[in-house]
Formats: sequence, C-alpha cells, structure tokens
Amino acid sequence: MLLIFSSQSNTRLQYTCKFIFEEVLGTSYSITIDEENFNLHSGAKINYSHVDFPSVFQIKPHVLLFETGLKEQDITVVDKGEKCRVFVTSHNAQDFDIFAAVFYLVSRYEEYLPHAKDMYGRYAHQNSLAFKSAFLHLPLINIWIENFKHKLLTHFSDLIFNSTSFSFLPTYDIDIAWSYKEKGLLRNVGGFIKSPTLERVAVLLKGKKDPYDSYDFMNDLHKEYKLRPSYFFLVAQKNGLYDKNILPDNEAMQELIKTHTNKYSIGLHPSWQSYNDDVLLMEEKNTLESIAGLKINASRQHFIKFTLPETYQSLLKTAIVHDYSMGYGSINGFRASTASPFYWYDLSAEKITTLRIHPFCFMDANCFYEQKLTVEESFTELMNFYQSCKKVNVPLITIFHNNFFGTAKEFEGWKDLYVKFIFQLQQ
Repeated sequence: MLLIFSSQSNTRLQYTCKFIFEEVLGTSYSITIDEENFNLHSGAKINYSHVDFPSVFQIKPHVLLFETGLKEQDITVVDKGEKCRVFVTSHNAQDFDIFAAVFYLVSRYEEYLPHAKDMYGRYAHQNSLAFKSAFLHLPLINIWIENFKHKLLTHFSDLIFNSTSFSFLPTYDIDIAWSYKEKGLLRNVGGFIKSPTLERVAVLLKGKKDPYDSYDFMNDLHKEYKLRPSYFFLVAQKNGLYDKNILPDNEAMQELIKTHTNKYSIGLHPSWQSYNDDVLLMEEKNTLESIAGLKINASRQHFIKFTLPETYQSLLKTAIVHDYSMGYGSINGFRASTASPFYWYDLSAEKITTLRIHPFCFMDANCFYEQKLTVEESFTELMNFYQSCKKVNVPLITIFHNNFFGTAKEFEGWKDLYVKFIFQLQQ
C-alpha cells in the first residue's frame, strides 16, 4: 500500500487522493499524520508536507488543500500544452503540487468565484484557466496523473496500478423529437407562416418521413457496432423560448420514450424553465418516470445551463446521482480538465457528495452554432478528442442530437461524419 504523509488531513486532501489513486490509478493508499508511522513504513510512500524526510519522494504542498472557504488564487501557469503545470513549488519531486492542481480544476473552484456570464447566464468559458492558458482541448489532469504514475514507478517498482481503460459513451439529447410531426395545428400553421416549405406539407399530409426522425439510423448503428448509448429526454410541460419539445402528454412522444427505455439507458434533460426550480425539476422527473415506468437517476442540463453549487444541490434533492452536464455549451473541450468521472465536491459546504459527474468534451451543437465549424473541421476536432482520451485510457463522452442525423438540409454531412467516426473507433 502507498502511504501518504501530511501534516494535517482534511476533506479536500482525502477527496483528491481518492480521485487520483483509487478512481483513476486503481491502487490502494492511506493517509497518515503520524511521522513515526510514516518513517517506519517500508513500502512506497509520499511526503506531502514541508517536514524533512531524507530521500523520500516529496511533494511540497501549496496551501490550497489546507484552506477552507474560497478566495482568488494567485496561479502561475508554467509551459504549454501537455507540459503545462500550475501550483509549481520548489524542491519538489513532482515539479508541482499535483494534488492542489487537480483539486482546483476538478472542484471547479473558479466557478464559485465572481465571474462574467455568457448570453445564456452561464459561466462563460472565457473565464476559465483552461481556456486562458490554452489547455481546454486536453484532459490535462489525466495527462498529469499518467506522468505521475510513471514517476512513482521509477521510485517504487513494486507499486501495482489498475488504471482505467478507454471507453466510448455516445449520448443524445432529444430536445425536439420531430421537426413537424406531433406539434399540433397551431404550431405548424405558425411555423409555416414564418418559414413556408413544401416539406412540412409533405410530412404532415403525405406521410413523408420527418427530417428530424433519425431514430432508426441510430438504432441500426448501435446494433451494428454494439454501442450502449444514453438518451436524455426534454419533457417540459409547456413550451418556451428555449424549450421547444413535443409535450410529454403526446402519445407518440410517450411511445418514443418507452421504446428507448426498453433498449437503452435514459435520463432527464431538465428544461430551461426548471433551472434552479426544485419543484418544477421534480415534476419533470416524475413525468419521465411515469412514462418510462422506471426510476430516473441521471440527467443533463438543457443548454448546459447550470450554476455551482445551486444546480447540483437541486439534482441531489431530486435523487439524481449521475450528471452528464460537465462541459461547455459554447465551446468543445474539457471543462474540468479531465475525462474521468468524479464525485462532485461541494465547496460551499466543504463536503464530498454522492453526485457522480460524467464529463463530455464534444457536442455537435457547439461545432455548428457556436464555433461555426464545417463538417470536415468538426470531424477533425472530434478525432483529436478521441485520440487524446485514448492516449491516456479515459472515457470519451460525446453529445449528439437527433436532428443532426436526419434529412434537414442545414445538417447535411453530419450523419456521414458520425458513421465515419464510429467506424474509426473500431480500427
């Protein structure tokens, strides 16, 4: 067992060590504040303190893990890309305080501090250290941990690691199940007046397939390549500016949900209206559970709109224990600088919670609406994320929407992009 000495042990340190050693590296460890016990330990050990233990692997700690509360941190970024480091301390076998660096990024410390909002009232990605220091495109924490593992092995050859392996989880947000179908007379008349098209008439009156109906395509792809996706359904009880779903009392919508429940994992896509509204959030969860006939414990925020700690606290109140919102709705990349799932640390209460966070790094809507990338550029970006995750053996989670895989002209080429990408994963 790896023994870690610290002058004091607290929740922040325990949380960080559990994530690094147990969840990512898959090795056993223990923390001690007993100097004599540490000295007597004959196995692998790390001195995480300013106490002098001659010839022992040492990481000199930054104060971050031993503080409580929040304050602006004076952070210097050294080097660029995969060599980037923060919380650098002198005379350090690791070159920097990896524990403090991991905690700062995974806890999303910076999102609790005063910051600018984007046009949707979200934490603007331009505020983040990852964006400012040009490492948003990297699972930097996983790179740090992989390098840390190899450094430990050079000192302690008998250490055993059961590290994570690469995996791919395709996820889908069903915001608007159909473009024309099941929207009712008023919405279709209004839509036709706003944007007259014969396609709407052909779908509604002549039985042409709806341009957003790509469910058979996705099902066939999953079956062929043995994929196990997750679907997130928007079930707002009324429509709004950002909630344009088919209402959940619609029979066809209910059948769509039931069909996917029988085949795949499903979760809630909390509406824009339910943002930080515990009562409405519970109503939507109950609605989806009633239709699906099972308990729902996973969700992803619509428009990736969430605020820390309020939104995650609301999810826990409604018995959501898996969240898939950790990414940006404005740019692709690793919001928490990791692709590994982790438990949410509530900085406002200084406690480890039971909410499991599953980060995504790529969303089709970011490429199309926000970054204004071509299909070819989007494919290149997606492949770069795939290669980055595979290199350090961590999960790759993507978000796609059903409308991108249909026949709508504005999304031409996206279906081919997805097929090409899935094929590349098999190589």
